[in-house]
Amino acid sequence: MGSYSRRLQMELKDVMSAKDALYKPLAIDEKNILHWEILLMPNKEPYHKGVFKIAIDFPAEYPFKPPKLNFLTKIYHPNVDEKGNVCLGIISPDHWKPATRAEQVLHCLLSLIMEPDLEHPLRADLAEEYQTDKKKFFKNAEDYCKKNSEKRPDGF
Repeated sequence: MGSYSRRLQMELKDVMSAKDALYKPLAIDEKNILHWEILLMPNKEPYHKGVFKIAIDFPAEYPFKPPKLNFLTKIYHPNVDEKGNVCLGIISPDHWKPATRAEQVLHCLLSLIMEPDLEHPLRADLAEEYQTDKKKFFKNAEDYCKKNSEKRPDGF
């Protein structure tokens, strides 16, 4: 195990003990702490009824290199492509800082989900729909959530 192990164990503990969090860690194998699966539970329309499973993969060079995020649950969102890739500035190699923690990344991701960054969309069609007909976008996003979302855990 590399130097990342102790730090990731501490960060995982912080994520698991977060009060009133809009995320919940799922399958995290102690033998492979570089791969996390997390449930995101946004509390703002149109995603407030949805639950989205994401994977966070930390490189062996963490924290000197950023983690990679991928949506495992499909989401109707301008900043997430059809393959689940997400455009999130805090984890781009140009903006990454080794002091950034996983919990901060999760908060930034939730903020992005609830307030799309229309300047940097991965799906221009959804960004345009959001800008030109927000009501239609919200309806489509809610319908997509109903069809594709994970089940919300008890107590959330």
